[in-house]
Amino acid sequence: MSKPTPPPFDARRFKALERNGFNRIAAADADGAHLRAELGDALLDAAGLVPGQWVLDLASGPSLLAREAAERVAPSGWVLASDIAESMLAEGEQRARAAGCTSLACAAADAEHLSLPDEAFDRVLAGLALFMFPHPERALAEARRVLRPGGRIVLSVWGAAAEVPLISRAQACIARILPPPRVARPSVFRFGEPAVLETALAGAGFSDIRITPCRFVCRFDSAAHYWDAFLSLAGGAAEALARLPEELQQKLRSAVEHELQAHRCGTGYAVDALALVASARA
Repeated sequence: MSKPTPPPFDARRFKALERNGFNRIAAADADGAHLRAELGDALLDAAGLVPGQWVLDLASGPSLLAREAAERVAPSGWVLASDIAESMLAEGEQRARAAGCTSLACAAADAEHLSLPDEAFDRVLAGLALFMFPHPERALAEARRVLRPGGRIVLSVWGAAAEVPLISRAQACIARILPPPRVARPSVFRFGEPAVLETALAGAGFSDIRITPCRFVCRFDSAAHYWDAFLSLAGGAAEALARLPEELQQKLRSAVEHELQAHRCGTGYAVDALALVASARA
């Protein structure tokens, strides 16, 4: 008897799960983003932001990267933070107001279908986002469309899985304990090889492509702290995991604690990661 044919990938359903997942963890993601601060700084440095520029930040989440970009282009520049998760943007907008940031605006938007004019921005940023888009080629085409001639897209993606235990340790536990999903999610490591990322950017019409590795270490007080940080990156997967019976959730937490022993550092854990930072001209 032949195996049943798995259902096809449904991009709309995937986006809905991502939206729900990130809306669920909006405040937690904002609190945990300091763990990736070094990567954010590397992306902003690669963007070469100067006062007066107009910047679009795709999949902005709680707008922490966008807020730092706004500080670099102020007082005459402007940043638009966009995301499909409204609660993420609301969290970011609230924190930006509290910090006195006046050069930042937020708007719910799908990176694959931007309702924005052509050639409107000097820079498009996308921090740890491209691999989440069901159709990344559409997002790259939209980014190029809204960039002014000579403007640049600057983005970061995770490196190869073996180089990112920050993510792969938790994923290994999930793969051991839970059955495979009925419909596979796009891999967060699908742009982990520089050649693959370069091909995607060139295919969208970008030139002068520069890709630089960025290694950093995240420190956690406990395995629970690590697991919460992983969930803050997981989006729709976090939504699915939150629906599991408590017994399974506890089994996952125990497996993660065992998996992390290789990263024990003093009383906590130090887990390393590799990201790629890419810049390309429209």
